[in-house]
Amino acid sequence: MPEPTVSLANAKAHLSELAERAAAGESILITKRGKAVVRLSSATAPRKPIDANALRAVTDTQHKSIDETFIRRMRDDARY
Repeated sequence: MPEPTVSLANAKAHLSELAERAAAGESILITKRGKAVVRLSSATAPRKPIDANALRAVTDTQHKSIDETFIRRMRDDARY
């Protein structure tokens, strides 16, 4: 899909709309006299959704290295 191109004059007139589109992940090329001068894009990368099944598969294979009785004693200790 080609990158949307907007003239500098049109970008000035519709900056708020272009900023919202860029924040949503779209990249917009701004031109001056037909030549590309600026690329408008989001400051942060869009977040990818977490695949719960893949996360569960990773955490299920991890070895438990915490001694649960030690944690329980720390919790129940009067000094804690």
